[in-house]
Amino acid sequence: MGARSIDSIQADFARERYIADRDLATAVYLSLTLDRPLLVEGEAGVGKTEVGRTLAAVLKTELIRLQCYEGLDVNTAVYEWDYPRQMLEIRLLEARGEAKQAATKDIFSEEFLIRRPLLRALENSRPEPPVLLIDEVDRADEEFEAYLLEVLADDALKRRCLYHWIDYPSSERELAILAARRPELPAQLAAEVVGFVQRLRLADLTKVPGIAETIDWAAALEALGAKRLETEQVERTLGALLKYQEDMAALKGGGAAKLVDEVRAATR
Repeated sequence: MGARSIDSIQADFARERYIADRDLATAVYLSLTLDRPLLVEGEAGVGKTEVGRTLAAVLKTELIRLQCYEGLDVNTAVYEWDYPRQMLEIRLLEARGEAKQAATKDIFSEEFLIRRPLLRALENSRPEPPVLLIDEVDRADEEFEAYLLEVLADDALKRRCLYHWIDYPSSERELAILAARRPELPAQLAAEVVGFVQRLRLADLTKVPGIAETIDWAAALEALGAKRLETEQVERTLGALLKYQEDMAALKGGGAAKLVDEVRAATR
């Protein structure tokens, strides 16, 4: 990555089409400079996972991802043995008349070891270490979280993570994100899409749309040939923006038309 600075991190992320604000760029800079892990939290769809992917691309290194969930165990996260191959090897060794003790010893070698994300990250020997993305760690059981801390006890987790909260973007930043992700989108439509979504996030919804939904919705409108927001097209494409029927029903009952009028008046 060369000489690192907050400005260079922002520029490098932008080249990968991730528009990082100054606070996030600072958090990434400190994480790299101090050699400490970065704990990123935020609402769904604000680009948390994409931070890890983008950083790996910027550093030109491997991204190793561990997706956490309830019931995640050591075999899935660290390593496990290739049981079918082990059983086949035992049968082959026994068929050749080799002692069972020798057979058992042979099958617990690296040849039969399946490395999972944590072990792959810890054993890495490349000049540039990988980016280890531990996604949605709060979904894992307490027992696994404790094990995770124990496994990485010699690493920076024991000294605690740096912390950063990613909020929904401002209008200006969301417009920049949309321009980076959908460069062919008409400027007027992009401004109205962002204005609509920004207002929609203030509504009482089951699930507020994130940045990913903004991009998907803009793509849907573009595919329909939209140049500006029209109530009919907005209502037909709400499935790209909202994920719950009750939210869609609320907008189709006149809410969409009201927001479209507000947005068009504000972006004239």
